[in-house]
Amino acid sequence: MAKIVIIGNGISGITAARHIRKLGDDEILVISGETDHFYSRTALMYIYMGHMTYEHTKPYEDWFWEKNQIQLLKAWVADLDHENKQLTTTDGQRISYDRLIIATGSSSNKFGWPGQDLPGVQGLYSYQDLELMEENTKGINTAVIVGGGLIGVEMAEMLRTRHIKVIFLVREKEFWSVVLPKEEARLIGRHIVEHHVDLRMESELEEIIAGDNGRVAGVVTKSGESIACQYVGLTVGVSPNVGFLKGSGLEIGRGVKVDRYFKTNIPDIYAIGDCAEFREPLPNRRPVEQVWYTGRMHGETLAHTLTG
Repeated sequence: MAKIVIIGNGISGITAARHIRKLGDDEILVISGETDHFYSRTALMYIYMGHMTYEHTKPYEDWFWEKNQIQLLKAWVADLDHENKQLTTTDGQRISYDRLIIATGSSSNKFGWPGQDLPGVQGLYSYQDLELMEENTKGINTAVIVGGGLIGVEMAEMLRTRHIKVIFLVREKEFWSVVLPKEEARLIGRHIVEHHVDLRMESELEEIIAGDNGRVAGVVTKSGESIACQYVGLTVGVSPNVGFLKGSGLEIGRGVKVDRYFKTNIPDIYAIGDCAEFREPLPNRRPVEQVWYTGRMHGETLAHTLTG
């Protein structure tokens, strides 16, 4: 019986844990510093909007994990020692493994804009981001959102439910035109405007400005326009969350490099979900696929591999 340790309790890691348990009796430990239990990340917006509570976003009752002999540890992993098959957490715990699955998901992109680390500037990916957004949007009247993807639309809807004015900066000519045909992109753009969002196409962020209190007070676009605001949402995509693994010996490009069996360059270490990068992607597929359903498929597939 092997000890399988999974870093990350998102859809990829938890699907792997569930299916490893269905198929065998290996010891399973899931480590995550984000939350105590797996929750539906796509439901974060509904917590902010008041439609759901955090408890509503958990697909499994809290007793599910002990009943199914899946151990949970709330901690952040700081270091990987693959030669001794050991992890170290930020609070100094040392955890051994026989097989390691890295399922650490993504983190929000930042592209080096001046002021991007000011209080009141943030992305939206994790539960901690949601808590920060609650704090950052208290009592404000104007927000700027940068980036024209799905998370940007979600953030705009969230803010509008609290009657916060939203100015949405999108660098493309049409909304989400990298994915949608022109007619559909225009349709979505019209729909956003109809919901009282100030959508500004072909508008790029140049700089984020601080106020006298040290918090964000506005932005400047590349065309020189100044926009006063008390909040900036950076929704310009995500990148694999692998920074803590640099120097570990793992081969890392954008994400942790894997073959088609999710094997890394180090024996007994695997990577799945948003943080994995295929060395040889399948035809018409991207090396990194940051999508919920592919993450779920990765977890189930790897479970079958690990259990023979």
